[in-house]
Amino acid sequence: MSRPVLLISDLHLSPADPATVAAFEVFIAGPARQAQALYLLGDLFEVWIGDDQLDDPFYARIARQLAGLAASGVAVHFMAGNRDFLCGTRFARAAGLTLLPDPTVIAPFGAPLLLMHGDSLCTDDTAYQRFRRIVRNPLVQWLWRRLPYSWRNREAAQIRARSSASNRDKAAYIMDVNVDAVAQAMRQAGARVLIHGHTHRPARHAEAEGTRWVLPDWHAGHGGYLQVTAAGQTLCTLAHQPWPGTAAA
Repeated sequence: MSRPVLLISDLHLSPADPATVAAFEVFIAGPARQAQALYLLGDLFEVWIGDDQLDDPFYARIARQLAGLAASGVAVHFMAGNRDFLCGTRFARAAGLTLLPDPTVIAPFGAPLLLMHGDSLCTDDTAYQRFRRIVRNPLVQWLWRRLPYSWRNREAAQIRARSSASNRDKAAYIMDVNVDAVAQAMRQAGARVLIHGHTHRPARHAEAEGTRWVLPDWHAGHGGYLQVTAAGQTLCTLAHQPWPGTAAA
């Protein structure tokens, strides 16, 4: 029997949440070793201000763990999220993984699966989409990477604080995906299954274009993953149980 493909997102790893770091390490040493491939669909880290962040022992350790997984024969792939879109080639080499564009289509068992982080689908949040276009601009990123590390670290903390304050005043639907954006993405990709994270609302949705899986976020040692086999997809908790309220597809 072919080994499964596993997908995770929104771990937000940082030294401030050691329980989630420990859960990640158990996952990498356990279920991930039984997979043929692991797809990280963004926000692996709470923040990534540039690949020189690997000079911090904490982040270097995470990269080594991913490299160890890759060395064991598991293909590791990474798609940037809104917190770690500055992960680049140095990080990819250190972690032994392949960087993926957003969106990406894979077909590990024949049927195409559309993979996205999910933030680009939240088109009702016009302020965020404007911010996203600015920070994803290659020239802006080139300039940012050349600023002192200490300044980038302080500025990133201030940006996160402003974002959190702004989100508290937004209606819930604004920060969720737009159904028309979902349908358009699935039609353009020619895929009947869309898998994404970002919204922290794990679920299986029956959309007009097919099935949409929302991956869970990880926090305080809790989280989950999507398992894909020839039989279909199953959303699982870290205890390897089916996610409540979902069913295999």
